[in-house]
Amino acid sequence: QVQLVESGGGLVQAGGSLRLSCAASGIKSSFTVMSWYRQTPVNERELVAHMSNDGDTTYADSVKGRFTISRDNAKNTVYLQMNSLKPDDTGVYYCRGIGLQGDHWGKGTPVTVSS
Repeated sequence: QVQLVESGGGLVQAGGSLRLSCAASGIKSSFTVMSWYRQTPVNERELVAHMSNDGDTTYADSVKGRFTISRDNAKNTVYLQMNSLKPDDTGVYYCRGIGLQGDHWGKGTPVTVSS
């Protein structure tokens, strides 16, 4: 059974940093694309960043220059380094993996940025 488990969320002051992790289990090969999404109090779930198996990355305009996605295929883990956090970054962050195993989501980790 494929599972994605996020960790690293929490409460941080504006300007601070957090590093999210998402570990995949039950897979026989790396996901083709691993992504981070977030659900904020005012917006629908939106793409934050994604990274393909060959290292190509895409970021939402709102996080460019502040967030960095990376992945360790040997550990089947994707990370999201979040710097210069703003209150608007508050939300639940979800990991998503797409590949031969199908399309899978984690259950999310909450991030709260206080002003």
